[in-house]
Amino acid sequence: MAQRLIFHVDVNSAFLSWESARRVGNGEDDLRGIPSAIGGDRDKRTGVILAKSIPAKQFGIQTGEPVSMALRKCPSLVLAKPDFRLYRECSRAFMDVCRDYAPVVEKFSIDECFLDMTGTSRLYPDPVATAHEIKDTIRDRYGFTVNVGVGTNKLLAKMASDFEKPDRVHTLFSSEIPHKLWPLPVGDLFTVGKSTAEKLNRVRIHTIGELAHTELGILRGIVGDKWGRQLLKLANGIDNTPVSDVPEEAKGYSISTTLEEDVVTHEQARGILLALADSVSARMRREDAKAGRISVSIRDNSFHTRSHQRSLMVPTDITGEIFAVSMELFSQLWDGETPLRLLGIALTDLDRGGYMQQSLFEDGTRERKMKVDQAVDALRGRFGADVISRASAVKSRRHE
Repeated sequence: MAQRLIFHVDVNSAFLSWESARRVGNGEDDLRGIPSAIGGDRDKRTGVILAKSIPAKQFGIQTGEPVSMALRKCPSLVLAKPDFRLYRECSRAFMDVCRDYAPVVEKFSIDECFLDMTGTSRLYPDPVATAHEIKDTIRDRYGFTVNVGVGTNKLLAKMASDFEKPDRVHTLFSSEIPHKLWPLPVGDLFTVGKSTAEKLNRVRIHTIGELAHTELGILRGIVGDKWGRQLLKLANGIDNTPVSDVPEEAKGYSISTTLEEDVVTHEQARGILLALADSVSARMRREDAKAGRISVSIRDNSFHTRSHQRSLMVPTDITGEIFAVSMELFSQLWDGETPLRLLGIALTDLDRGGYMQQSLFEDGTRERKMKVDQAVDALRGRFGADVISRASAVKSRRHE
């Protein structure tokens, strides 16, 4: 049986790279060579940084920080607004290149994917050379760079792709674990978050190698048995999860928005919730699903989060119905006085069977609503998401 061979392809600073490649193609300046970032509004000094250039990083600018703070660090910072349509196009483009080489490609996120190259040695006898070829093809064809990690499983390939950037190929085979993986800080291990890293550091486990040689009994006392066993496997480079090109069915759909300014009136909240309901229900309709449960979440300016939910008599994918229930739940949640910073809607208990009670159509109202949604979806599919907006939907928002 052939040894597994996995590639992980990761776009370098994706949002900024994709915007830069478009600008260079139009004869404009390359954002990657100057202090620049994606996100927010420079004039209003609102929003957050979604991606940054290497020169911006040298000013101490960090992803996720407020635009106002970034501009204080670097007043000359060039800001570009997010363009998610461009990002989707670039994501499809580089993954199509990957599919030219690999029998199975798994999309891991919008800017990274796994390639299962197992059994391709006759076609590609030198995996490192093939990784370079994939990397260079993407760069030369589309103008942005990627890192490619090469390993014997998904974990090792992903860890390898995070080594020195940009525009590089790195390997992390089993024989390389002691000198490439183990010296790294334990917080660099895939899936180990800041909280877990701090717990491990407190008991003098600072590197991945130290974690790999820690007794399970000690880890049980720190993170529990199940997570302790998993950490030991990962630290030793063990990962048997397959590369799959079949996406799992969504168990639910959710959307939330962090507001640039506090919500202080029901009318403001109404517009935001309509926009959220419009977006999340359209996503659900595209996958032919209906929701049997709707929940609404709010977070105030003291970062307290609360939510209410309701089960429906009949599953629905109709924007108007989802919005109406969301408003009722919101009214039960909010006292009308505490300023709000986040609103969110989640749709769960999905029905994919297409069942619908015909008696509900007797007055024709529900059927008309469905036709309106279908018409809106068709227009947006043809002309883009901005071609039509629901009445009262606000335009100034950031999705998470």
